[in-house]
Amino acid sequence: MGKRPLVRRRGRGGHQFRSTSTGKVGVKATYPRFPLSEQHEGEIMDLVHERGREAPLAKVRFENGSFSFVPAILGTIVGATLQFGLKSEIKKGNVISVQNIPDGTIVCNIEKHFGDGGAIVKSAGTNATIFSHGDDGVTVKLPSGKFTTLNPKNRAMIGTLAGGGASERHFMSAGNKWRSFRAKGKKYPIVRGVAQAAYVHPHGGGRHQHVGQSSTVSRDAPPGAKVGSIAARKTGRARIKERK
Repeated sequence: MGKRPLVRRRGRGGHQFRSTSTGKVGVKATYPRFPLSEQHEGEIMDLVHERGREAPLAKVRFENGSFSFVPAILGTIVGATLQFGLKSEIKKGNVISVQNIPDGTIVCNIEKHFGDGGAIVKSAGTNATIFSHGDDGVTVKLPSGKFTTLNPKNRAMIGTLAGGGASERHFMSAGNKWRSFRAKGKKYPIVRGVAQAAYVHPHGGGRHQHVGQSSTVSRDAPPGAKVGSIAARKTGRARIKERK
């Protein structure tokens, strides 16, 4: 059924679809692997921009001489001190287990699983709220409005991530948008199937740009034809019947 469309080739992976390594810090922006029983302090040495990341990174040096990169919060300045541990103050920038953070506190860069170094609420300008503490864990209200219950040992950073509003800025040119998407490993520009040639996409070809066939395909369709509405139960706009 022809070759696979570009979207399905990207899903397979490969060197040509990877995000570029140019301008990257080279290490993951995660919390250092300190035991919960230990108390550490770090000094912010620099604020770093990483290509493909909207939130800035803070380069932190600890008392043992080691360095770590963590997402910076609003109000972060060079020379400030951050605390890591159970006895840390409820202060912006400090990293504490969620079990020791009071209800209603604004947090970000939360660990989804203990020890992962921060996996959720890492987008620029976002924050979550510690909602309640219970026997089954700590409930957190996410930026989407949903609630999730986490392990009490999971760590979080006090405050709101910096860099908010970066996505609202206009690119002004297609080249700038291509470079931004390229840094994140995303596809741009996005070409519609009906605008492509018939040998490239099942919806392509013809004198006019139209699908020309049913856009709903079987779940078991071959890779070259599996485009459009896959195994859709129903399509189109839902119409409300008028009562007589």
